[in-house]
Amino acid sequence: MNDRRLINSFDWGLLTVTCLICLLGLGLLYSAIMVSEADVRMTVFYKQLLWIGMGLVIMAGMCLFHYRHLDKWGPVVYGLSLVLLICVHLFGKHAGGSTRWLEMGPFNLQPSEPVKIAVIIILARYFAQTARKTGITFNQLLIPAVLTLVPFLLVATQPDLGTAGTLLLIAAAMALFAKIERKTLISLLLIMMVIIPAGWKTLQPYQKERLLTLLSPDRDPLGAGYHIRQSKIAVGSGQIFGKGYLEGTQKKLSFLPEQHTDFIFSVLAEEWGFAGSLFLLFLYLLLIAFAVNIGSGCRDAFGTFLCAGIAAMIFLQVVINISMVMGLMPVVGMPLPLISYGGSSIFTIITGVGLLMNVSMRRHLKK
Repeated sequence: MNDRRLINSFDWGLLTVTCLICLLGLGLLYSAIMVSEADVRMTVFYKQLLWIGMGLVIMAGMCLFHYRHLDKWGPVVYGLSLVLLICVHLFGKHAGGSTRWLEMGPFNLQPSEPVKIAVIIILARYFAQTARKTGITFNQLLIPAVLTLVPFLLVATQPDLGTAGTLLLIAAAMALFAKIERKTLISLLLIMMVIIPAGWKTLQPYQKERLLTLLSPDRDPLGAGYHIRQSKIAVGSGQIFGKGYLEGTQKKLSFLPEQHTDFIFSVLAEEWGFAGSLFLLFLYLLLIAFAVNIGSGCRDAFGTFLCAGIAAMIFLQVVINISMVMGLMPVVGMPLPLISYGGSSIFTIITGVGLLMNVSMRRHLKK
């Protein structure tokens, strides 16, 4: 009887929105890699197709157990994610000036992506136990701060400040959702006012240059400002309805940097224009709305915080990537969820969606 009830509770709307975003992503990826050689083009496309297929299998696997088991196994998941991050520092693959990947046979795993899910689980576990109507105190925030700062430092020293910063923002969003005492919130804001200027001194020269280029893209149009300038040209040239599928000139002439990964939104804006971009944003809005709705209807605090963390993760990645492409934020290497090329990112987001499915199917069941 319970099995039949679970099947009847399957969230087909959430699955449909997820699949629509994935299909749109495959179409954009195919367009973005058209300038590559035929063998490279097909290898990239079929890899992405394989990763999405494997991701859907993972999503199905996420629905087979009760999400409340993660409350018990959260520390184990968190610990394993830290071990993977440490392994990256010990014998990870170095490429593009950073060490972010572990070679696992034919695949490269980027542990900084799945650690987002691990942090969400461990923080959901903690906040479900400590959150009160009066708000969380400063002392109660010390434990989640440490739980977040450990993976933050391991990721930031790869270096990967974009993903590391996302971990902090996810934790901050979950803490705000749990409610923080007013005096504690004021104290944290004052601490941030001291830490941010001090953090500037710890940045590498190229990281400082990216921030300065954000304020003045014309300071180095052929160097640090090249990515932002070409991306903004592509986005603006699409106008209302775009130049047509496969017809993007910035893309064809290879002016767009990393056009199949971090800057794939530029391809969408150039070829499908404002209308196509708005459609993708609408799909993301639906995905986040599903997460919020599932969390609000959940009977236990752990499931609610789990959904809140996943919603924050998706929202932050969408906002950061699109802001980066439009020159509103510095270039930090943030993939667009379910769209950008990359297996680790695909698996992480689909795992998050799978957990949303799990909560959706069981949120009305009694403990």
